[in-house]
Amino acid sequence: MMTILLLTVSNIFMTFAWYGHLKFKEAPLWQVVLISWGIAFVEYCFQVPANRWGHGPFTAVELKTIQEVLSLSVFCVFSVLYLKEALRWNYILGFALIVVAVYIIFKKW
Repeated sequence: MMTILLLTVSNIFMTFAWYGHLKFKEAPLWQVVLISWGIAFVEYCFQVPANRWGHGPFTAVELKTIQEVLSLSVFCVFSVLYLKEALRWNYILGFALIVVAVYIIFKKW
């Protein structure tokens, strides 16, 4: 559970590092790059331990799968609440297909 919690926090910081600057298009690019790097450093402080401690209970592929699902989940909330963008039906359908992929990856065959 600690791995998933750390990856969730990591993804919150990652999303702000990668997309938070979209609301500040008037800011110079060099400034948003530096600020994004600073935010990404904090993201790595959660992501690296999550993967280090999570590898063993989870395979590397399972860790990456968890990270991607969390990334999309965090991004959906971020895009609606922070960027004020609509969550369209095709986004939800695409996400549902990714959930099917998660099932395939985690199923013990």
